[in-house]
Amino acid sequence: MRAWLWHHLDALRMTAARFARTPVATLLNVGVIGIALALPTGLYVALVNLQGFAHSLVSDPQLSVFLALDASRAEAGRIGARLRQHPGVREARYVPRDQALKELKASTGLADVVESLPQNPLPDAFVVLPRDAQPQALEALRDEVSRWPKVTHVQLDAAWARRLEAGLRLARLAAGLLATLFAFALVAVTFNTIRLQILTRREEIEVSKLIGATDPFIRRPFLYYGALQGLAGGVAAWAIVWAGVKLLNGALSELTQLYATRIELQHLGPEDSLSLLAFSAGLGWFGSWLSVSQHLARIELGRELPNPLI
Repeated sequence: MRAWLWHHLDALRMTAARFARTPVATLLNVGVIGIALALPTGLYVALVNLQGFAHSLVSDPQLSVFLALDASRAEAGRIGARLRQHPGVREARYVPRDQALKELKASTGLADVVESLPQNPLPDAFVVLPRDAQPQALEALRDEVSRWPKVTHVQLDAAWARRLEAGLRLARLAAGLLATLFAFALVAVTFNTIRLQILTRREEIEVSKLIGATDPFIRRPFLYYGALQGLAGGVAAWAIVWAGVKLLNGALSELTQLYATRIELQHLGPEDSLSLLAFSAGLGWFGSWLSVSQHLARIELGRELPNPLI
Protein backbone atom coordinates (compact mmCIF):
# COMPACT_ATOMS: atom_id res chain seq x y z
CA MET A 1 0.00 0.00 0.00
CA ARG A 2 2.80 2.41 0.90
CA ALA A 3 4.67 1.66 -2.34
CA TRP A 4 1.48 2.15 -4.37
CA LEU A 5 0.85 5.51 -2.71
CA TRP A 6 4.48 6.55 -3.22
CA HIS A 7 4.26 5.75 -6.95
CA HIS A 8 1.17 7.90 -7.34
CA LEU A 9 2.66 10.78 -5.36
CA ASP A 10 5.79 10.57 -7.47
CA ALA A 11 3.67 10.68 -10.63
CA LEU A 12 1.92 13.78 -9.32
CA ARG A 13 5.28 15.37 -8.55
CA MET A 14 6.53 14.64 -12.06
CA THR A 15 3.32 16.09 -13.53
CA ALA A 16 3.66 19.30 -11.52
CA ALA A 17 7.29 19.58 -12.66
CA ARG A 18 6.24 19.27 -16.32
CA PHE A 19 3.65 22.01 -15.83
CA ALA A 20 6.31 24.23 -14.30
CA ARG A 21 8.81 23.59 -17.13
CA THR A 22 6.37 24.70 -19.84
CA PRO A 23 4.17 27.40 -18.28
CA VAL A 24 3.28 29.18 -21.53
CA ALA A 25 2.23 26.01 -23.37
CA THR A 26 0.31 24.84 -20.30
CA LEU A 27 -1.58 28.13 -20.00
CA LEU A 28 -2.43 28.07 -23.71
CA ASN A 29 -3.74 24.51 -23.54
CA VAL A 30 -5.74 25.27 -20.40
CA GLY A 31 -7.12 28.40 -22.05
CA VAL A 32 -8.21 26.49 -25.15
CA ILE A 33 -9.89 23.83 -23.03
CA GLY A 34 -11.52 26.45 -20.82
CA ILE A 35 -12.99 28.36 -23.76
CA ALA A 36 -14.19 25.14 -25.42
CA LEU A 37 -15.96 24.07 -22.22
CA ALA A 38 -17.25 27.55 -21.39
CA LEU A 39 -19.43 27.70 -24.52
CA PRO A 40 -21.72 24.72 -23.75
CA THR A 41 -21.54 25.50 -20.04
CA GLY A 42 -22.66 29.08 -20.66
CA LEU A 43 -25.52 27.84 -22.83
CA TYR A 44 -26.54 25.42 -20.06
CA VAL A 45 -26.52 28.25 -17.50
CA ALA A 46 -28.64 30.39 -19.84
CA LEU A 47 -31.15 27.55 -20.26
CA VAL A 48 -31.40 26.97 -16.51
CA ASN A 49 -32.02 30.67 -15.89
CA LEU A 50 -34.52 30.92 -18.74
CA GLN A 51 -36.44 27.93 -17.42
CA GLY A 52 -36.47 29.47 -13.96
CA PHE A 53 -37.76 32.78 -15.29
CA ALA A 54 -40.46 31.01 -17.29
CA HIS A 55 -41.66 29.12 -14.24
CA SER A 56 -41.70 32.30 -12.17
CA LEU A 57 -43.78 34.11 -14.79
CA VAL A 58 -46.27 31.32 -15.28
CA SER A 59 -49.25 31.55 -12.96
CA ASP A 60 -51.44 28.65 -12.02
CA PRO A 61 -52.97 27.17 -15.19
CA GLN A 62 -56.66 27.90 -15.54
CA LEU A 63 -59.57 27.25 -17.84
CA SER A 64 -62.17 29.77 -18.88
CA VAL A 65 -65.59 28.15 -19.26
CA PHE A 66 -67.96 30.33 -21.34
CA LEU A 67 -71.68 29.63 -21.14
CA ALA A 68 -74.29 30.13 -23.81
CA LEU A 69 -75.85 33.60 -24.03
CA ASP A 70 -79.28 32.17 -23.25
CA ALA A 71 -78.08 30.30 -20.14
CA SER A 72 -80.15 31.23 -17.10
CA ARG A 73 -78.85 31.91 -13.61
CA ALA A 74 -80.21 28.56 -12.47
CA GLU A 75 -78.37 26.73 -15.23
CA ALA A 76 -75.19 28.66 -14.42
CA GLY A 77 -75.61 27.66 -10.78
CA ARG A 78 -75.94 23.99 -11.69
CA ILE A 79 -72.82 24.16 -13.87
CA GLY A 80 -70.95 25.90 -11.04
CA ALA A 81 -71.96 23.21 -8.56
CA ARG A 82 -70.95 20.50 -11.01
CA LEU A 83 -67.56 22.15 -11.50
CA ARG A 84 -66.93 22.46 -7.75
CA GLN A 85 -67.80 18.80 -7.23
CA HIS A 86 -65.55 17.64 -10.06
CA PRO A 87 -62.50 15.71 -8.75
CA GLY A 88 -60.20 17.48 -11.20
CA VAL A 89 -61.24 21.00 -10.19
CA ARG A 90 -59.63 22.80 -7.27
CA GLU A 91 -61.59 26.03 -7.50
CA ALA A 92 -64.29 27.49 -9.75
CA ARG A 93 -65.06 31.23 -9.68
CA TYR A 94 -68.23 32.56 -11.28
CA VAL A 95 -67.88 35.69 -13.44
CA PRO A 96 -71.28 37.18 -14.38
CA ARG A 97 -71.58 38.81 -17.76
CA ASP A 98 -72.22 42.25 -16.27
CA GLN A 99 -69.04 42.03 -14.19
CA ALA A 100 -67.06 40.84 -17.22
CA LEU A 101 -68.28 43.86 -19.19
CA LYS A 102 -67.23 46.24 -16.40
CA GLU A 103 -63.77 44.65 -16.26
CA LEU A 104 -63.49 44.96 -20.03
CA LYS A 105 -64.31 48.66 -19.89
CA ALA A 106 -61.83 49.28 -17.10
CA SER A 107 -58.91 47.25 -18.46
CA THR A 108 -58.92 47.96 -22.18
CA GLY A 109 -59.61 51.68 -22.32
CA LEU A 110 -62.47 51.08 -24.75
CA ALA A 111 -65.15 52.54 -22.55
CA ASP A 112 -66.69 54.59 -25.36
CA VAL A 113 -66.89 51.57 -27.66
CA VAL A 114 -68.40 49.40 -24.95
CA GLU A 115 -70.95 52.06 -24.06
CA SER A 116 -72.08 52.26 -27.68
CA LEU A 117 -72.96 48.56 -27.81
CA PRO A 118 -76.71 47.92 -27.92
CA GLN A 119 -76.43 44.97 -25.53
CA ASN A 120 -73.87 43.05 -23.54
CA PRO A 121 -72.17 40.59 -25.93
CA LEU A 122 -70.27 38.77 -23.20
CA PRO A 123 -71.54 35.48 -21.74
CA ASP A 124 -71.45 34.29 -18.17
CA ALA A 125 -68.24 32.43 -17.43
CA PHE A 126 -66.36 30.40 -14.86
CA VAL A 127 -62.64 30.64 -14.14
CA VAL A 128 -61.54 27.12 -13.20
CA LEU A 129 -58.33 26.24 -11.37
CA PRO A 130 -57.52 22.54 -11.93
CA ARG A 131 -55.89 20.24 -9.43
CA ASP A 132 -53.51 18.70 -11.97
CA ALA A 133 -51.44 21.13 -14.05
CA GLN A 134 -50.15 18.52 -16.48
CA PRO A 135 -51.04 19.33 -20.12
CA GLN A 136 -52.75 15.98 -20.66
CA ALA A 137 -54.97 16.43 -17.59
CA LEU A 138 -55.82 20.01 -18.56
CA GLU A 139 -56.80 18.99 -22.08
CA ALA A 140 -58.91 16.09 -20.80
CA LEU A 141 -60.74 18.41 -18.41
CA ARG A 142 -61.28 20.96 -21.19
CA ASP A 143 -62.72 18.34 -23.53
CA GLU A 144 -65.03 16.98 -20.83
CA VAL A 145 -66.43 20.35 -19.73
CA SER A 146 -66.90 21.55 -23.30
CA ARG A 147 -69.46 18.74 -23.82
CA TRP A 148 -71.68 19.88 -20.96
CA PRO A 149 -75.06 21.48 -21.79
CA LYS A 150 -75.07 25.28 -22.05
CA VAL A 151 -71.25 25.36 -22.34
CA THR A 152 -70.24 26.90 -25.66
CA HIS A 153 -66.47 27.17 -25.31
CA VAL A 154 -63.69 26.21 -22.91
CA GLN A 155 -60.45 28.10 -23.38
CA LEU A 156 -57.12 26.69 -22.27
CA ASP A 157 -54.28 29.03 -23.07
CA ALA A 158 -51.45 26.47 -22.93
CA ALA A 159 -50.13 26.75 -26.47
CA TRP A 160 -47.48 29.29 -25.50
CA ALA A 161 -46.32 27.05 -22.65
CA ARG A 162 -45.99 24.13 -25.06
CA ARG A 163 -44.03 26.31 -27.50
CA LEU A 164 -41.75 27.45 -24.69
CA GLU A 165 -41.14 23.88 -23.56
CA ALA A 166 -40.46 22.79 -27.15
CA GLY A 167 -37.98 25.64 -27.54
CA LEU A 168 -36.24 24.70 -24.30
CA ARG A 169 -36.00 21.06 -25.43
CA LEU A 170 -34.45 22.18 -28.70
CA ALA A 171 -32.00 24.41 -26.88
CA ARG A 172 -31.07 21.58 -24.50
CA LEU A 173 -30.44 19.33 -27.48
CA ALA A 174 -28.24 22.01 -29.06
CA ALA A 175 -26.34 22.37 -25.79
CA GLY A 176 -25.81 18.61 -25.65
CA LEU A 177 -24.54 18.49 -29.22
CA LEU A 178 -22.25 21.45 -28.59
CA ALA A 179 -20.91 19.83 -25.43
CA THR A 180 -20.24 16.61 -27.34
CA LEU A 181 -18.34 18.43 -30.08
CA PHE A 182 -16.20 20.35 -27.64
CA ALA A 183 -15.62 17.20 -25.61
CA PHE A 184 -14.03 15.69 -28.71
CA ALA A 185 -11.98 18.87 -29.05
CA LEU A 186 -10.76 18.53 -25.45
CA VAL A 187 -9.80 14.90 -26.03
CA ALA A 188 -7.98 15.89 -29.22
CA VAL A 189 -6.03 18.66 -27.47
CA THR A 190 -5.01 16.31 -24.67
CA PHE A 191 -4.18 13.53 -27.14
CA ASN A 192 -1.88 15.81 -29.13
CA THR A 193 -0.21 17.25 -26.02
CA ILE A 194 0.56 13.80 -24.63
CA ARG A 195 1.72 12.61 -28.06
CA LEU A 196 4.32 15.38 -28.19
CA GLN A 197 5.52 14.52 -24.71
CA ILE A 198 5.82 10.85 -25.58
CA LEU A 199 7.79 11.64 -28.74
CA THR A 200 10.28 13.70 -26.74
CA ARG A 201 10.63 10.89 -24.19
CA ARG A 202 10.42 7.93 -26.55
CA GLU A 203 13.95 6.70 -25.83
CA GLU A 204 13.39 7.02 -22.08
CA ILE A 205 10.18 4.97 -22.36
CA GLU A 206 11.87 2.29 -24.44
CA VAL A 207 14.73 1.98 -21.93
CA SER A 208 12.22 1.81 -19.07
CA LYS A 209 10.41 -1.06 -20.79
CA LEU A 210 13.70 -2.87 -21.39
CA ILE A 211 14.53 -2.82 -17.69
CA GLY A 212 11.08 -4.17 -16.79
CA ALA A 213 8.80 -1.14 -16.38
CA THR A 214 5.15 -2.09 -16.78
CA ASP A 215 2.68 -0.24 -18.98
CA PRO A 216 0.69 1.12 -15.99
CA PHE A 217 3.92 2.52 -14.51
CA ILE A 218 4.77 4.30 -17.76
CA ARG A 219 1.19 5.40 -18.37
CA ARG A 220 0.55 6.80 -14.87
CA PRO A 221 2.32 10.21 -15.07
CA PHE A 222 0.79 10.92 -18.48
CA LEU A 223 -2.68 10.11 -17.17
CA TYR A 224 -2.17 12.47 -14.25
CA TYR A 225 -0.96 15.13 -16.66
CA GLY A 226 -4.06 14.81 -18.86
CA ALA A 227 -6.46 14.69 -15.91
CA LEU A 228 -4.90 17.73 -14.22
CA GLN A 229 -4.82 19.64 -17.49
CA GLY A 230 -8.49 18.83 -18.06
CA LEU A 231 -9.31 19.81 -14.47
CA ALA A 232 -7.52 23.13 -14.92
CA GLY A 233 -9.50 23.66 -18.14
CA GLY A 234 -12.72 22.98 -16.23
CA VAL A 235 -11.73 25.54 -13.60
CA ALA A 236 -11.01 28.04 -16.38
CA ALA A 237 -14.42 27.35 -17.96
CA TRP A 238 -16.11 27.82 -14.57
CA ALA A 239 -14.30 31.13 -14.09
CA ILE A 240 -15.21 32.34 -17.60
CA VAL A 241 -18.89 31.57 -17.09
CA TRP A 242 -18.82 33.13 -13.60
CA ALA A 243 -17.32 36.33 -15.01
CA GLY A 244 -19.91 36.37 -17.81
CA VAL A 245 -22.77 35.99 -15.32
CA LYS A 246 -21.35 38.80 -13.19
CA LEU A 247 -21.09 41.14 -16.17
CA LEU A 248 -24.62 40.34 -17.34
CA ASN A 249 -26.03 40.84 -13.85
CA GLY A 250 -24.46 44.29 -13.81
CA ALA A 251 -26.18 45.13 -17.09
CA LEU A 252 -29.48 43.66 -15.86
CA SER A 253 -29.52 45.93 -12.81
CA GLU A 254 -31.04 48.73 -14.94
CA LEU A 255 -33.83 46.41 -16.09
CA THR A 256 -34.44 45.50 -12.48
CA GLN A 257 -35.06 49.14 -11.64
CA LEU A 258 -37.27 49.76 -14.69
CA TYR A 259 -39.52 46.76 -14.15
CA ALA A 260 -39.44 46.89 -10.35
CA THR A 261 -38.66 43.20 -10.16
CA ARG A 262 -35.63 41.13 -9.29
CA ILE A 263 -33.83 39.92 -12.40
CA GLU A 264 -30.60 38.12 -11.59
CA LEU A 265 -28.83 35.32 -13.39
CA GLN A 266 -27.75 32.39 -11.29
CA HIS A 267 -24.36 30.74 -11.71
CA LEU A 268 -23.70 27.00 -11.61
CA GLY A 269 -24.69 25.34 -8.38
CA PRO A 270 -22.33 23.13 -6.36
CA GLU A 271 -23.48 19.90 -8.03
CA ASP A 272 -23.23 21.32 -11.54
CA SER A 273 -19.82 22.83 -10.76
CA LEU A 274 -18.49 19.51 -9.49
CA SER A 275 -19.96 17.77 -12.54
CA LEU A 276 -18.16 20.23 -14.84
CA LEU A 277 -14.82 19.67 -13.10
CA ALA A 278 -15.23 15.89 -13.03
CA PHE A 279 -16.29 15.88 -16.70
CA SER A 280 -13.29 17.94 -17.80
CA ALA A 281 -10.84 15.90 -15.74
CA GLY A 282 -12.32 12.66 -17.06
CA LEU A 283 -12.01 13.82 -20.67
CA GLY A 284 -8.39 14.82 -20.08
CA TRP A 285 -7.67 11.44 -18.55
CA PHE A 286 -9.38 9.68 -21.47
CA GLY A 287 -7.40 11.64 -24.07
CA SER A 288 -4.17 10.81 -22.29
CA TRP A 289 -5.07 7.16 -22.03
CA LEU A 290 -5.79 6.97 -25.76
CA SER A 291 -2.53 8.66 -26.68
CA VAL A 292 -0.32 6.63 -24.32
CA SER A 293 -1.98 3.34 -25.22
CA GLN A 294 -1.50 3.99 -28.93
CA HIS A 295 2.17 4.86 -28.59
CA LEU A 296 2.91 2.01 -26.20
CA ALA A 297 1.34 -0.36 -28.71
CA ARG A 298 3.53 1.09 -31.45
CA ILE A 299 6.65 0.74 -29.32
CA GLU A 300 5.76 -2.86 -28.47
CA LEU A 301 5.09 -3.59 -32.15
CA GLY A 302 8.44 -2.08 -33.12
CA ARG A 303 10.20 -4.31 -30.62
CA GLU A 304 8.48 -7.43 -31.92
CA LEU A 305 9.17 -6.80 -35.62
CA PRO A 306 12.37 -8.48 -36.89
CA ASN A 307 15.28 -6.24 -37.85
CA PRO A 308 15.85 -6.55 -41.65
CA LEU A 309 19.60 -5.84 -41.23
CA ILE A 310 20.17 -8.99 -39.16
